[in-house]
Amino acid sequence: MAALGLAGCGPQPESRTGDHTGAQQVRPSMAAPPPPAAAPLPAPEALTDVLYRLADAAVPGAEKTAAVQKATPADAEGLDRFARALRDGGYQPVTFAAADLMWSDTEADRVVATITATGPDPDTNTFSFPMEFTTDAHGNWQLTRETADTLLEMGPAESPTPPR
Repeated sequence: MAALGLAGCGPQPESRTGDHTGAQQVRPSMAAPPPPAAAPLPAPEALTDVLYRLADAAVPGAEKTAAVQKATPADAEGLDRFARALRDGGYQPVTFAAADLMWSDTEADRVVATITATGPDPDTNTFSFPMEFTTDAHGNWQLTRETADTLLEMGPAESPTPPR
C-alpha cells in the first residue's frame, strides 16, 4: 500500500497535469451546444412589428395567428382580447421598444428582448416585460407561445380582500 502511495507522489504528477489539461479541453465542448452567435440578432423593429400587429384592434384575431408560435384559429378570440385590453387599459395608441436583445440560453432558435410598451401618457402607461421570439418555417418572427400565453393571461390586478 505504501508503494501505491509513493507511486502517486513520483514523477507521474507531471504527466497527470498534462492529462488533466487534456480533460479540461474536452469538457467545454461537451458542456453546452455552441450558441447561435454566428447568426445576427434581428433588428429590434422585427420584434416590435410582431407586437404592433397583435395590438392592432383593426386586424381580426384570425389574421394574427401567424404572429404567434403554434397559434390556431381557436386562439383568434384571445388575440382580439389582447388588443381590446390594451385599448381599455389606456394603452392605445401604444408604442413598443425592444432592448437588450440576446439569443436565449435555453432555446437556440429564440431571441429574448425586454419590451417596453408605452401608452399615450408615458407617466402612467408604461410597462416593460421580457418577451421571447422565434421564427416560423419561412423565417418570419413570431411571439413564442409561452410569452403569448402569459400576455393573454395578464389582466387587471385583483384587489386584495380587505382585512376583517
